[in-house]
Amino acid sequence: MSGNSFGKLFVVTGFGESHGPAIGGIVDGCPPGLALCAADLQRDLDRRKPGQSRHTTQRRESDQVEILSGVFGGLTTGAPIGLLIRNEDQRSKDYADLAARYRPGHADYTYDQKYGRRDYRGGGRSSARETAVRVAAGAIAKKYLWERCGVLVRGFLSQLGPIRPRGFDWGEVGRNPFFCPCAQTVPELDAYMDALRKEGNSIGAAVTVVASGVPAGIGEPIFDRLDADIAHALMSINAVKGVEIGAGFACIEQKGTEHRDELTPAGFLSNHAGGILGGISSGQDIYARIALKPTSSLRLPGRTIGTDGQATQVITTGRHDPCVGIRATPIAEAMLAMVLLDHWLRQRAQNGDVTPPTPPIPAAAPR
Repeated sequence: MSGNSFGKLFVVTGFGESHGPAIGGIVDGCPPGLALCAADLQRDLDRRKPGQSRHTTQRRESDQVEILSGVFGGLTTGAPIGLLIRNEDQRSKDYADLAARYRPGHADYTYDQKYGRRDYRGGGRSSARETAVRVAAGAIAKKYLWERCGVLVRGFLSQLGPIRPRGFDWGEVGRNPFFCPCAQTVPELDAYMDALRKEGNSIGAAVTVVASGVPAGIGEPIFDRLDADIAHALMSINAVKGVEIGAGFACIEQKGTEHRDELTPAGFLSNHAGGILGGISSGQDIYARIALKPTSSLRLPGRTIGTDGQATQVITTGRHDPCVGIRATPIAEAMLAMVLLDHWLRQRAQNGDVTPPTPPIPAAAPR
């Protein structure tokens, strides 16, 4: 199976399955001299791990990360960083009935079509369980970006089903299990999810990630555009069906005079481009938004076929998130951070001695 590595200079390779003994990864290309310990990664893993509220899967995983290599004396050495997270709460028997039938909306059918075999226990490699490794690797990237580059990567839940935050406060994001930036909206989200679980159904969500402090000039033209790589990274997250950069699809209804981000000596007058122009960062905040589909594993019966090609029904037992978007914020942050660090290293390698003809202007003009 190929396609398990991401990045060019900051390269992350993951391994492991949902119901195997462990998941893990190799982070290659992290610069030396970064102070790093397991606790630095554990903070984001704890934000992602299951079982933290009644609205997520009740699978109990501590997600304790072990750093196996690449760190000596509390500092990165420049060697590959080996990461390991042991699986502790698998219940493979819950998936026995899926060995001979396919869950609609899941990767069961397509994995069999591609490989001729699949690990049906929790979806195997296609399970969102593997995203824990991304979060651990992304925590390394986030730490380097903040300490060495002054870049802050963070995210929030921007929509769950029909519900959008009624206000915005970054300080509220870490105070509730939804990563919602509005305290007044949290009771509404609680009630909505309680009703959804009682119904046995699932719902989609949107998550927005923001990178502040990214200098102008990061990114590549044409195929390796910064926004293209961000879209690639975010679309690779399980259940993501759409990615927007900046205004995204809202630009369809905007006129050019509204959408263009005018420049003044005092700074940009707007940021509809999401901080990226021509595939290269403008120095403004980078905004990206992802749409996550409803969970396809449901206890409500659905039509499908078996491995014999005959019509049948499927009811999914086991433990599943009724809204995968609730735990997606730290995953999206990790993927954005990995892209930014990879491109920052590429910029340093190719253009480290470039002097722009024009001094950078502020990201936003004073209002």
